[in-house]
Amino acid sequence: MLLSALLKGVGEISSSQDVEIENVTDKLSDVKKNTLFVCIDGDSFDGNDFIPYAEKKGAVAVVSERKTKAKISVKVSSSRKALSVIAANFYGNPAEKMKVIGITGTNGKTTTAFLIRHILEFSGEKCGLTGTVEKFTGEKAVSSALTTPEPMELQKTFCEMTENGCKYCVSEISSQALSQSRADGVSFCAAAITNITPEHLNYHLNMENYISAKLRLFESSDFAAVNIDDKNIYNNVSRIKCRCVSVSLKDRLADYYAENIISSSAGVEFDLLHDKIYKAFISLPGIYNVYNALCAVAVCSEIGIDTKMCVDALKSFSGVAGRCEKIPTNRDFSVIIDYAHTPDGFQNVISSAREFTENRIITVFGCGGDRDKSKRAVMGKIAGELSDAVIVTDDNPRSESPVRIICDILEGMNGSKCHYAVVSDRKDAIGLALKIAEKGDTVLILGKGHEKYQITANGKIPFDEKEIIGEFLKQDEKIWNSH
Repeated sequence: MLLSALLKGVGEISSSQDVEIENVTDKLSDVKKNTLFVCIDGDSFDGNDFIPYAEKKGAVAVVSERKTKAKISVKVSSSRKALSVIAANFYGNPAEKMKVIGITGTNGKTTTAFLIRHILEFSGEKCGLTGTVEKFTGEKAVSSALTTPEPMELQKTFCEMTENGCKYCVSEISSQALSQSRADGVSFCAAAITNITPEHLNYHLNMENYISAKLRLFESSDFAAVNIDDKNIYNNVSRIKCRCVSVSLKDRLADYYAENIISSSAGVEFDLLHDKIYKAFISLPGIYNVYNALCAVAVCSEIGIDTKMCVDALKSFSGVAGRCEKIPTNRDFSVIIDYAHTPDGFQNVISSAREFTENRIITVFGCGGDRDKSKRAVMGKIAGELSDAVIVTDDNPRSESPVRIICDILEGMNGSKCHYAVVSDRKDAIGLALKIAEKGDTVLILGKGHEKYQITANGKIPFDEKEIIGEFLKQDEKIWNSH
């Protein structure tokens, strides 16, 4: 593709500078013959420093926010924004050939995105998906590396969806992705925001920056489905300029309202009020999943799917890997794994488990290293107050000392009346929880959810909690059978 075509909506070059581009990247390692190299100024690096090396590897043009000495250099106001538009141009603007739905929020993005895709597929519409757990291009699902892929990967995925006949795509859009302009140039036919609670403050520095990043999604959306029970959303609705529809469990005047909620370990049944009353059920426990279901129904109903069909689709939803996922045990206690890794997520999951737990709640969790340290003690406090027993362990310590992270957690557990133990090795911690579990207990293993790895100072190591749980249960079975 000619450089001039790639730069449509970005910048201009003289005709004498036009060259054929076969590859676009912002990473030096990916530069090859006939590459357009986009210089990103990151937190710990500056792409401009690599221009001479990029040219030696085959870069024939450079995009930068500065004047450079490259043979062909295009100056832009924002390299990140430019990369997103260039990526869309490179793949033929595939998002314009679909109806793209964006989902943001601190918690609930994944479940809501999967629910929307399920409803659309249930109604006969082929729908792709990009998100934290996986991306689905219409033919197959593959694991995701990022909640929102970087621009070239995102547009390539959109392209595959259109080639596979997808009419819709639902995409989780993270706050970092929004602040880094990864989805710039994408027009959303609909967007939803599930909630806003403190998260990623090590990156955004404060809540105002975090909220502002989230709200950027609605700058390019036709309408927004918003959870008005969330105070941070309610207080900022006036900043959303597109049409809004409200979802609520508290305000009967909301566009989509739920009441008469009955929660059990099998799921939640409720009355959904919109144009009339619909009897709804979703096989995910917890009132917070009613919010996710309301957001999904609101989005799908507003884009033209019959509301009754949306509600009917909820009944056949089988859930999402690692999201309040009940693990079969063939025991008289329950085991649930969940991705909850924020104070709000902890509050929701543990409180929901209390609703259907006959005996004790045993919670296994840790906190991630190289991430927001302020939430560690808060999560420790919540776990200590809402659980009967807590086992504090590792959860992706990365380059930080696991001992230091655990000490931060324990500060919040001071004065807690629950029994707690520290078992740094996460596998041993899971084993201990299963060993002490009794009839009617619920074992909650929180933080990793769908992840199949543990990130340590030495890199990623395989760690699949479902497999580990299965191993311990088999060992237990052998012990019982030997007697």
